[in-house]
This record gives sequence, structure tokens and C-alpha cells, in this order.
Amino acid sequence: MPQHFDEAPGLCHEPDAETHHYKLNHTMVRIKDPERSLDFYTRALGMRLIRRLDFEEMQFSLYFLGYLSDREAAAVPSEDAKRTTFNFGREALLELTHNWGDEQKAELQFHSGNEEPKGYGHIGITVPDVHSAAQRLESLGVDFIKRPDDGNMKGLAFVRDPDGYWVEILQADTLEKQGKA
Repeated sequence: MPQHFDEAPGLCHEPDAETHHYKLNHTMVRIKDPERSLDFYTRALGMRLIRRLDFEEMQFSLYFLGYLSDREAAAVPSEDAKRTTFNFGREALLELTHNWGDEQKAELQFHSGNEEPKGYGHIGITVPDVHSAAQRLESLGVDFIKRPDDGNMKGLAFVRDPDGYWVEILQADTLEKQGKA
């Protein structure tokens, strides 16, 4: 079985056998107001809140969100400790970190990484139909950076979450359909 599926001569190393069971569990972004962020990610983007962890002594909360089918959601453990283990055993979760009191700081803004100095870029969400998804997001009042038919890159959209982070909305087969894959 191939270890890499594309070529990048001299840049990729064969994965060490000890890493074969590693997986990407989550990526984290800081949020100012959990009410606004959870509304955006659950209502607008359809994610489910899988686990909330509050650290009272350090005054912050973690919210882990992801996509689960109804069948997967029915299998999520109800016991907190087991749900925490389930959470950290999943792939592709989004962790929202809220430091208590940040919602009261009018001057607080987070850097999206898409302006200077550039860094972090965006979260990517795959949808069955990018145009339908964009229409739905538009009807919910979501802030668009780029609509599917704007600019040079057709067939994908970018929206902005409540903290200014970019979220790409795309179909899995867009580049293939455009003959660019």
C-alpha cells in the first residue's frame, strides 16, 4: 500500500510504523462569545456540539464540534468521562476555546491569519452542493468573503465566522468537474 499518494520529491518521508495509528483529532480557534460562535457553527454550518469541558480554576471552556450522522450521534456515550474519550478518539473536530470574560472586552479581536502578518488561513467544510449551501447561508445572514461564482476560483465560497475566521465551503468534486484535479 502506498504511503504517499502524490509526489513531493525530497519533502515527504515514509511514515514511521509507530505513527500508523495517529490521526488528526482537532484544530483549535479562540472565540470571544460562545453564544455567537456556537450559533454559527451549529445552526448555520450544522455541526453538533460533542463535548464541552469547563476549567473553572483556569476560567476557560472548550467546545468540541463536528459532523456526526444520526447513527453516529446515537452512539455517543452519555457518561461524561466516556464521551470525553469518544471525543478525543474522533477525527476532524473543531475546538473552540473561550476564556471567560472575553465577551465583555469590546476591544478584543482575533487575527484570522488572512491579513498581514499572514499565517493561519481557514477551516474547510465540504458540502453536497456549494450553490445551495451558499443560498442557505445567505438566508441566515452569514457574512460572505467570496460567493461561489465570484473571483477566479469558481465553485467555492468563503464565509466569516463571528470572530473573523474564514470558513471555506466547497464540493468534493469541484476541481475534478472543472478539469483541474
